[in-house]
Amino acid sequence: MTDVVPDAPVSDADGSGNARPYSVSELAFALKRTLEDAYGFVRLRGEISKVTHHSNGHVYLTLKDERAAIDGVVWKTQARGLGIRPEQGLEVIVTGKITSYPAGSRYQIVIETMEAAGVGALLAQLERLKARLSTEGLFAAERKQALPSMPSVVGVITSPTGAVIRDILHRIRDRWPCRVVVWPVVVQGDAAAAQVVAAIRGFDALETGGAIPRPDVLIVARGGGSVEDLWPFNDEALARAVVACAIPLISAVGHETDTTLIDFVSDRRAPTPTAAAEMATPVLAELKAAVSDLGGRMHRCGGRAVEDRRARVEAAERGLRRMPDLLRLAEQRFDIVSGRLAAGLAKNAAVHERDLVAVSARLSPLLLQRPQAVQRQRLEGLTARLQPGVMRGLERASERLGALAKLYASVDPERPLQRGFARVTRHDGSIVHAGAALAPGEEIAIKFGDQVTRRAVIEDEGSEPTASKPARPKTKAASPAQGDLF
Repeated sequence: MTDVVPDAPVSDADGSGNARPYSVSELAFALKRTLEDAYGFVRLRGEISKVTHHSNGHVYLTLKDERAAIDGVVWKTQARGLGIRPEQGLEVIVTGKITSYPAGSRYQIVIETMEAAGVGALLAQLERLKARLSTEGLFAAERKQALPSMPSVVGVITSPTGAVIRDILHRIRDRWPCRVVVWPVVVQGDAAAAQVVAAIRGFDALETGGAIPRPDVLIVARGGGSVEDLWPFNDEALARAVVACAIPLISAVGHETDTTLIDFVSDRRAPTPTAAAEMATPVLAELKAAVSDLGGRMHRCGGRAVEDRRARVEAAERGLRRMPDLLRLAEQRFDIVSGRLAAGLAKNAAVHERDLVAVSARLSPLLLQRPQAVQRQRLEGLTARLQPGVMRGLERASERLGALAKLYASVDPERPLQRGFARVTRHDGSIVHAGAALAPGEEIAIKFGDQVTRRAVIEDEGSEPTASKPARPKTKAASPAQGDLF
């Protein structure tokens, strides 16, 4: 360690021997430079206490042992790359440089890297994290999802090289015909946790029916190793990604005796990757045998049910009377009744004959003629009273009918034609009331009293008839009864 020695004192002009006074800032920054030059790289071991995660991303803490303490700071840029999360009570080994804080006259270490001081510290940190996540309910059994019984797609998150992926593929191929989608990741080192988190979120983001099929179940697998090798699977971000995943997930990290944080938050834990493949898929041969066994049981149960119904019917039949016995009684009653039927019918007919004779003796034609005479007299009286009124009504109706006939004859449009007139109409059927309304070249129709209709064309007055149209007969043009229409 180098002593801090300020510049040599300079004698003043009067020879008094007093050193030149320093300002506080000069001394503080001189000490800061000396510390940074002498301790530019320090590897320090201690226990973390008084951890503060500032909102701007910086981390402030204190490192201590049994006899001393030193303040430390982790700037935001280094805090993101730390291998572990600083927590109170955790024993760590840090590297950085010693510097001072001039405004407070205290020194501190600027931490660049941090790692746990030993396995015991790592396990202590893991236990604290497990306790916190358990308090949040991330380990609750009711939160875990059930595995699909017959998955069509299995997603595997593991290293693409090594025995783990080969064991899983081989085991699934032997048990169940399905598609396996592998998301390759590294399973050891600082980048392992982030890659596994990205793989889980990537599988969860796939849509059903897309180019890459969405898995029905996920397997996160890794072979065995030391605590340090398996430490990426104790990451808090990885645990929360597993909890947020909507796809059932099986953790198969390490051997059966290895336990990591992902085992507590996953939906099922498998002791080995091979066991995870067995959990995720059924055995096709066993399913076929089970279906066959169920089919046999169904047939046997159906046969027993039919036999049971047959036995019950036979037992009920024995308790019933025999059909011939039931029919004999009915036949006997029918014979007795049929024997009495003929005598009964004859007796009934004789009774009705006697009643008819008794009634017919009292009948006489006068009983019918007397009401007829009364009705005839009533009819003659009504006819004598109604006849004068009816005749008068008929006479009045006849007079009205004659007046209507005369009126109809006076307004009959065909009657003037019989007196020598003619009716002139246009080609659309409308009647021409005046000759001035007709235009030269217009076609007209003339109807006479004998119901003969002639067609003509209007020409200008004084013009000669055209060769294509014949001249009108002079008899009609000079008719004194009708006059000249043109």
